[in-house]
Amino acid sequence: MDNLVFKALSDPNRRQILKLLGDAPLSASEISREFDLALSTLSGHFKLLKEAGLIREEKKGNHIFYSLNTSVLEETLNLMMEIFKKDKPNIRNIKQEGS
Repeated sequence: MDNLVFKALSDPNRRQILKLLGDAPLSASEISREFDLALSTLSGHFKLLKEAGLIREEKKGNHIFYSLNTSVLEETLNLMMEIFKKDKPNIRNIKQEGS
């Protein structure tokens, strides 16, 4: 898993963009209405999300539409679930038991 995915997910504005796209693809202008950010700032967020593979971009006429790339999101979720499995031994408990 590319660290770029985690970098992209670390920002609350980018997470909000992903939430908005969870319902349906949206144009850049539709997304921008939900934020009090300069369009250039949002463009930077879109760029990083695209580079991380979390969203797709499609140009239709003069508009750019964004949608979730669910395969990368599923892969990230699976990795996170693997990392935080509850049935894994807790390293703190192991250290305490060995003391």
